[in-house]
Amino acid sequence: MRTRTPRRARGVRAVAGSLAGALAVLVGLTAAGPAVGDDLDDRQSALQRQQAQNDQQRADAEAALEGLSAQYQQTAQDLLAVQQQLAPAQAALTAAQEALAGYEREAELIAARLQDAEDQETSISATIATDTERSDQIRSQISQMARQAYQGGPSLSGLSIMVGAQTVEEFTEQYGLATAAQRTQNEVLDELADIEAANKNSQARLTAVRERITELKAEADAKVAEAEQARQEAADRKAEVERLIAEQTAKQQQLASQKAAAEAEIASIDAEKASIESELTKVANEQRARAAAAAAAAGQPAPAAGPVSGALFGNPTSINPIHVTSEYGMRLHPILGYYRLHAGIDLRTYCGTPIYAAREGTVQWARWRNGFGNQVMVDHGLYNGSSLMTSYNHMTSFVVGGGQHVSQGQLLGYSGNTGTSAACHLHFEVYVNGATVNPRPLLGL
Repeated sequence: MRTRTPRRARGVRAVAGSLAGALAVLVGLTAAGPAVGDDLDDRQSALQRQQAQNDQQRADAEAALEGLSAQYQQTAQDLLAVQQQLAPAQAALTAAQEALAGYEREAELIAARLQDAEDQETSISATIATDTERSDQIRSQISQMARQAYQGGPSLSGLSIMVGAQTVEEFTEQYGLATAAQRTQNEVLDELADIEAANKNSQARLTAVRERITELKAEADAKVAEAEQARQEAADRKAEVERLIAEQTAKQQQLASQKAAAEAEIASIDAEKASIESELTKVANEQRARAAAAAAAAGQPAPAAGPVSGALFGNPTSINPIHVTSEYGMRLHPILGYYRLHAGIDLRTYCGTPIYAAREGTVQWARWRNGFGNQVMVDHGLYNGSSLMTSYNHMTSFVVGGGQHVSQGQLLGYSGNTGTSAACHLHFEVYVNGATVNPRPLLGL
């Protein structure tokens, strides 16, 4: 059986690499600082949540990008990768800037302490110099007194005053002079003792202050080095953020320039979807007409179309349990800027994963459809009066052909990345009376 060559997009590989880089930044940021058990668990949980968020964002983007060529998908995937790196890069920049601010504050405190210590050193040194000068003066004065006494100056002893005095008045005068001289000597000696004690204390304080200055200078040098390293780190983080912003802007401009071509391609895909629905609606009408004719021939009323609900289908993939990567519903188109219907659900598969019929039926067709790639459409006939069909899209290849009867679980082909797909997966659709419905509840999910 012939199948067309797949048109593969490289976007998912680019996103995977970019996500790894973004998570590496996040790991580096959250791993900084002391860690204890609870903190480690919290960081691991945060990383897991971030990983899940990134995975879901990527899956949603892949669903929204269906209908675009590989070139457009690559640009959009590159933009997503940049945006996912930008948030952790900005967080790393903020952390680096906060670290730098902290080092600068510490450096300012150390500088203030150092200045205070140096001011104390200056003050103590000045006090020591003043006291030393006064001490020298006192010692000189004492030396002069000693020389005068040695050279035969007047004796100031009480006995010499009594013997030498001729009158009471002379005795009183000489005694007063002697008392005053003795008091002066005592005061000079006391002052010298006080100055010597103060100088000793000042010298001890000066030694301690100088040791503290040495410590503070070493601490200041270390803090300057840390601050310089933090400043370089902040500069590197800022450059990275600026690079990512510039890259983001460039990708956005590139997408904007591709908008007209994307609109034309989407219009082509939408026309193909409308053609498929028209074909299936025609088949559904024919089925209901045949059922009505058969009922009339049997003398019974024509069957009314009832609700289609319940777990009607089995797992169409070999991956169990079923993992839905993108839901049925409206998607914001990343280039066109408006919402479009994602008319099925995307099921996790890998390139070449076996794909099975979800319910017994007849292959309506197995061929290439624009946008859908290799598509197998299976007609399950009427269910509760309504036409029921399933389609299996983006397949690498198929092993069945139109008109072939298949049973539930029978191999239809292998999953892939054909058509306008962003990654290997199964895009699974359910049609009721020619219109798509949400397949999830019909799979029992």
